[in-house]
Amino acid sequence: MVSFLDTVRAHAVRTPEATALRAPGRTISYRGLDAWIDRLAHVLTDRGIVRERVCAIALEPGPESVVAVAAVLRAGGAFLTLDVTQPPARLAAMVRSGGATALLTRGTVRGHAGLMAQGTVIDLDELGEPDSWDGSHRVRAAGTPAVRPEVSGRQLAYVSHTSGSTGTPNAVLIERAGLDSYLHFVARDYGLGPHTVALQVAPLGYDASIRDTFAPLVAGGTVVLAERSTLLRADSFAEILRREGVDTLLSVTPSFLTFLAQQDRAEERLGGLRTVVASGESLLPFLSSGSRRLLPGSLVNQYGPTECTMTATRYAVPPEPDTTTDLIGTAIDGMTVTLTGPDGRETPPGEVGEITLGGIGVARGYRGRPELTADRFRPDPGGPPGARAYGTGDLARVGQHGVLEYLGRSDRQVKIRGYRVDPAEIEGVLLSHPRVTGAVVTAEPDERGKTFLQAHVTGSLDAVTNAELRRHLARTLPPHMMPRGFQRIERLPTTRTGKTDRAALLARAPQSAGRTP
Repeated sequence: MVSFLDTVRAHAVRTPEATALRAPGRTISYRGLDAWIDRLAHVLTDRGIVRERVCAIALEPGPESVVAVAAVLRAGGAFLTLDVTQPPARLAAMVRSGGATALLTRGTVRGHAGLMAQGTVIDLDELGEPDSWDGSHRVRAAGTPAVRPEVSGRQLAYVSHTSGSTGTPNAVLIERAGLDSYLHFVARDYGLGPHTVALQVAPLGYDASIRDTFAPLVAGGTVVLAERSTLLRADSFAEILRREGVDTLLSVTPSFLTFLAQQDRAEERLGGLRTVVASGESLLPFLSSGSRRLLPGSLVNQYGPTECTMTATRYAVPPEPDTTTDLIGTAIDGMTVTLTGPDGRETPPGEVGEITLGGIGVARGYRGRPELTADRFRPDPGGPPGARAYGTGDLARVGQHGVLEYLGRSDRQVKIRGYRVDPAEIEGVLLSHPRVTGAVVTAEPDERGKTFLQAHVTGSLDAVTNAELRRHLARTLPPHMMPRGFQRIERLPTTRTGKTDRAALLARAPQSAGRTP
């Protein structure tokens, strides 16, 4: 299979002056993007970035971070992007669990994020302007880079993290074949092309940002890069859509779509969108509100875990959607979907089963977690010798025309603002507080149907404020894992078998509990 970087490089040959990236005060052509990637790839090659070596990228969002990801791959290595707004302790844990032995950064960012040296450090502040980088004199005409490492589809492409019950994020290992197949699929199946103007929405450090950035470039389109703060406010977000002529959003959560739909002049502001792809949460609340009418173009509901290269199924939502079932569609190219029972066998038609995914996008597994890998990644009887399928823990059944209906989780994991969260990870951090003797985190719906986290804690906490508990959590956890409230209780209720009675906690906890400072 042709790598997605080769496809992007081909645009630099055919349409060198076409716009690849637009950022505040800056426009970069495909020729300029290709040359910039090649220059940095030379630097990385000289610094020992080779196949299977993981290079952590800690940079502010913008053209430089796009180039950094592509350059690591062109050099033959694998990347681990970091959201530098995350707590330093969490970033350090990701670098360790991801096996990064090189760090690509700037001194100012590294100091702010508190990142310690991890093997080789490439500081772009020390390199000067890209035109002066080592090896730049070897750059040839657009489309014919001097860096040509031998690569294969089985090589590691990137490391991404999911919430883990042990308190440490799980590092997922994604190979190049899965990434190349997926990005080409998105460009093809969603009708992207040179006409596409896509806004990069997902934050760095999350795999959705890879789709946001590189699928439009595979199609020869334009990616608009905006400051993060402007993407979080409805008015400034709408202004970006209007000013930049954005017609494509590839990574938005249903919660954010609902937020946009509730604003004044929503129909006018969203009317220019040709393609909108939602993922990360149930789309039902958005559809049930009647907001589908605000999107005149195509609306796609994507489903898939990090462990299967972002997406495994998709469903094209019709203009008059079914608002009674959560439909996630059929398998994307290169992937297979099977519903299995507790015995691992395929369930009969119409019955509920665990979504088990096979195909080219299935990850190698979790780095340094062989037991967890063996538990989740099972032999795939429908694949080639040695192939494995991933047991998602999600439940579904097959409806009309083979379309999957999503029915929720079989374990405790929940989706908060599009992020997969294991409450056990939050509980572990709470229990590290010297005054907390017991902790259970539950997921509860608010009056608008959005899921939020509620912490139930025991211990000598009379002198401990909620603000102090939040500060304790914020040292290691990102904002989306922060409980909305903390309910102090004398003891945790248990079932007859001695397990924590989570149903009892949900029944007794008022939604407004614990929201005072």
